[in-house]
Amino acid sequence: MNHLTEDIKLTQYSHGAGCGCKISPMMLDSILKSATSKTHFPQLLVGNDERDDAAVFDLGDGTAIISTTDFFMPIVDDASTFGSIASANAISDIYAMGGTPLLAIAILGWPVNKLSAEVANAVIEGSRKTCASAGIPLAGGHSIDSPEPIFGLAVTGRVNIKHLKKNGGASPGAKLFLTKPLGIGILSTAQKQHKLADQHVNIGPQWMLQLNSIGAEFGKLPYISAMTDITGFGLLGHLTEMCEASDASAEIYFEKVPWIDRDMLESYIAAGCIPGGTNRNWDSYGHKISMTNEQQKLILADPQTSGGLLVAVDAGYEEEFHNFCRQHNLHFESFGIITAQKEKSIYVL
Repeated sequence: MNHLTEDIKLTQYSHGAGCGCKISPMMLDSILKSATSKTHFPQLLVGNDERDDAAVFDLGDGTAIISTTDFFMPIVDDASTFGSIASANAISDIYAMGGTPLLAIAILGWPVNKLSAEVANAVIEGSRKTCASAGIPLAGGHSIDSPEPIFGLAVTGRVNIKHLKKNGGASPGAKLFLTKPLGIGILSTAQKQHKLADQHVNIGPQWMLQLNSIGAEFGKLPYISAMTDITGFGLLGHLTEMCEASDASAEIYFEKVPWIDRDMLESYIAAGCIPGGTNRNWDSYGHKISMTNEQQKLILADPQTSGGLLVAVDAGYEEEFHNFCRQHNLHFESFGIITAQKEKSIYVL
């Protein structure tokens, strides 16, 4: 870390943190309620109306372009790490569609009277590092003078259309898997409240920095019927979108849901480290959920930043999926199942 930037605590300059600053699902529905584009552009395979991770445009040769953007305010204090996490989070949308990223351009909002250009440069360099890990260039971008620091990427990817994954298409009996554990929002809030223990400082960033590049390989598996990534709406929000897009419901077995560390997260919950986004999420979709206690909400609606992939594996293919994961030195356990459509979208058991 550059000695001129190491004393800067970026989270002090923003009112939100990472994907926790996302507009709530309910308000987003109001903003986008009249948005439609597919009827005018038949080559647009996925657009705004589908509430999916990215837009997809058919190139007419069996492949399609994937286009996405994502940006937010600092979720960590270190400038370079912020740039890296924001970039991993944005690139994830390409992987969540089963695609491969091609290039990225940066989106930078910077409070030029509060933070130096050198700190902004550290953000950009962190982004370059993550883009290089994904095998793509950071090829340009745009910046504005902003009251709070904001950073993210617009990312372009490509996918063979037969490998395209959407958040809809899951059928009853499909098993649900999550490639990263939950709890990022709780840890980020503990940091903003100055309650995060020194030994826990690097735990959240380590998970957020992990690229979801396995999604490009998942795209090639025909028995994965739906896929999305978990970000600001929490597991419940993104699974609700999957259920609605699939005309189905889901059952979650709470004790099988992966947490970063159960004892650690429970201690921070007891200390009041609850993201504001958790309650905004619940206010938006809580009426679609059946659950038995408050703790389930605090974990399952916790807003994630650069979260894992939520994957629906068709019935009868669970062992084949496990074998594939073992070949890639990965191990995931099912935490739920897609069911026929019921009164509620999700039942937490």
